[in-house]
Amino acid sequence: MAIKLTQDLKQTQNLMMTPQLRQAIELLTVPHLEMTQIISKELIENPLLEEIDTEILKGETPANDSDYHIENLEMQNHEDHDATGSNPSTSDTRYGTDGDHDSFQEYDQNSYSDNSYLDSQSDHLKAKSMVGPLNPDEVPNYENIVSKEQTLQDYLEWQLRMDYLSAKDEEIATIIIHNLNDDGLLEMTLEEIMEKANASSEEVNKILFKIQHLDPLGCATSSLQECLLVQARILYGDCPTLELLLSKYLSHIDDKNFYALLKKEGQSKEQVDNALDLLKELHPRPGRPITPSETHYVVPDIFISLVGNEIIISMNDEGVPKLKISNYYTSLLKNISGASKQEETAKEYVKDKLRSASWLIKSIGIRQKTIYRVAEAIVKLQPDFFKKGPNYLRPMILKDIASEIGMHESTVSRVTVNKYMHTHLGTFELKYFFNAGIGGKDGGTDVASETLKKKIKTMIGLEDAKRPLSDQKIVEILEREGIIIARRTVAKYRELMDILPSARRKQRR
Repeated sequence: MAIKLTQDLKQTQNLMMTPQLRQAIELLTVPHLEMTQIISKELIENPLLEEIDTEILKGETPANDSDYHIENLEMQNHEDHDATGSNPSTSDTRYGTDGDHDSFQEYDQNSYSDNSYLDSQSDHLKAKSMVGPLNPDEVPNYENIVSKEQTLQDYLEWQLRMDYLSAKDEEIATIIIHNLNDDGLLEMTLEEIMEKANASSEEVNKILFKIQHLDPLGCATSSLQECLLVQARILYGDCPTLELLLSKYLSHIDDKNFYALLKKEGQSKEQVDNALDLLKELHPRPGRPITPSETHYVVPDIFISLVGNEIIISMNDEGVPKLKISNYYTSLLKNISGASKQEETAKEYVKDKLRSASWLIKSIGIRQKTIYRVAEAIVKLQPDFFKKGPNYLRPMILKDIASEIGMHESTVSRVTVNKYMHTHLGTFELKYFFNAGIGGKDGGTDVASETLKKKIKTMIGLEDAKRPLSDQKIVEILEREGIIIARRTVAKYRELMDILPSARRKQRR
């Protein structure tokens, strides 16, 4: 059987993700702080990028924060070439003259040899200042002066050092302490500790007992029940009802027949109520108050202010350098003939960096303009939120903003990721403003999910503690306001806000 070979031509279209396009999308997605870091990196790696000296711009009328003209950014390179009297060799001196360097050195030396500064330092530094200039290496490290948050492990180890443990006990203690999670619970089994420390169960249990009795009480336990039992025995050893409750009936507290179960054990209602009051004083996560919380820094991209009845929008340009193309390298590009292979390579390198620099400048402009337009559309569609407060947040989806600004929903979605808006009401992530309408079926009124959460939380906050509102009762109250939703919807939002059901919110006496 013969094989027939043929050639066919087919025309297809494919979207190619170029590095420049990838960079533009990345800039649109990243938060403000990350964007400034990307720009700083590009300034270091691309010799054709320069930061415009802000001193030169003084006296010029500042551009409106909302006025991001991409055309001006695209023409920036041409304007640099056409500027009269521009000299590549002299234009670079604005960004780092010898005079500036000498001034910095002079300031640097003065700052270290200032007597008023030395007076606040140790005698050792004072003595040094008398015999000559202060050695910069001996200046205190301010990073070491700033106090560091103490971890749970640090705190427990500090307490154990008071007991003068043997080397073996100290090894076991270190293994245990460094295998505690943020709640203070132990994440290793007894057998694993014994194997790792090459110790007996008696040796490990002795150290476990010691750590569990350190402050905070209940650390190094393996479960919530054990954690609470350890605390109860230490703090309330004379309350057998509490120990019975924790040992056998902890999982039954929410049951309707909870009191009946303990009554069979010979416990009266008064004894059980007293034990429940003591239980509230125990900490289910003893390590949490000691564990330092991770700090997340949020830098808003947009600032909203209310002047009278007018909403003012401005972009955050703090830390975003104004960029230009280097006159020196563009002039150099014109003068490279490309006659030799070496010159051709150099010319291609400069061209590539020129394209990269131009695209970065354009991408920054596109990013700022797009974010501004999205913020402007949010303000337009949510005026009551900014003028009256969060309770007036309206239902709004990505499609609403996309239609308003004439962009695709995916672009709007990218803009809202990790972008923050600082307002007189607080700082909000842009995603906060997007909520599907709830409660509008069967002729009801649509409300935003965030608004519904606030309504439910307010109702529960004002309820009678002896007769808390059930989910069904909340549904009925909302229905009277024209918001028609199912009971399971109320239950879902209540759980999202970590609010207990009515049976568990009810005061027992």
